[in-house]
Amino acid sequence: MADRRDFYEVLGVGRTADQDEIQRAYRKLVRAYHPDVNKDPGAEDSFKEISEAYAVLSDPETRRRYDAFGHDFRQVPPDVDPADWARARSGARAGAGAGPGGGRWRSAGAEDFGFGEGADVDLEDLLGGMFGRGGRGRRRWGPMPGADQEAELTLTVEEAYQGGRRTLTLPGGRRLDVTIPRGVTNGQRIRLAGQGGHGSEAARAGDLYLVVRIAEHPRYRVEGRDLHTTLPLAPWEAALGATVAIDTPGGEAKLKVPPGTSSGRRLRLRGRGMPNPRGAAGDLFAEVRIMVPPRLTDEERELFERLAAASRFDPRGRS
Repeated sequence: MADRRDFYEVLGVGRTADQDEIQRAYRKLVRAYHPDVNKDPGAEDSFKEISEAYAVLSDPETRRRYDAFGHDFRQVPPDVDPADWARARSGARAGAGAGPGGGRWRSAGAEDFGFGEGADVDLEDLLGGMFGRGGRGRRRWGPMPGADQEAELTLTVEEAYQGGRRTLTLPGGRRLDVTIPRGVTNGQRIRLAGQGGHGSEAARAGDLYLVVRIAEHPRYRVEGRDLHTTLPLAPWEAALGATVAIDTPGGEAKLKVPPGTSSGRRLRLRGRGMPNPRGAAGDLFAEVRIMVPPRLTDEERELFERLAAASRFDPRGRS
């Protein structure tokens, strides 16, 4: 793993960066390198690297382990002390001598722990302090389950609303067909059993968790399961009231506008936000924005002039 770039370097942040800094850096890089936007041949590889770095550093626990063990953090057992691990790595690179009794042992999983493929390591000498010694005899590690892993899954509002099947390309080029549940929310984790790190000696594989990120949308703003949008109205619709059609991720809906509605008023469509398989769906909130014609016909100008002459309404509240 010596050729892999440091995740902090990938995102262009310092090791003391807080979560807001990491998120801002990630969003900036995604806009620059997303394959749908950047057609440069290397953009897709950069995007995968950026996504993997963010998946690790955006989670406090995986970030803590990455800070302690570097790129080996997914293979290191959870109870290993970082100082012991550093000594073990240092000893492995220097080359281990014969252990008690003159024997040497090549671990079947040594390459998974960064010792290099085919490395001969006296693990009793190097790692006995981590896992305990059973008397003076040698002790083999048993089969080790694979580590759980995380990857980010970016969805549009419509994809999160509808759910369905999708083919994902994960860091390293692995492709998976996954089912996205209907109504997933920002930050929700989708578990794919057995799709994480490989176990040693036929032990079970870890799980892969897809962390949902809902992309910014030109029409909707997502808050939990609620959706927010703007509703343009003509002055007469706002003054007289109207029933207007409004787009939602689930299709067109009808919204009743009360008479005397002003700009900035929020109207609610119950249950037309993000669906919830386990309960009530979110709501859709439409914020009114009154629009006037950019150019008036002669008839429209005459009608507005008659209205201005007849009305005593003062929008600035002066008597």
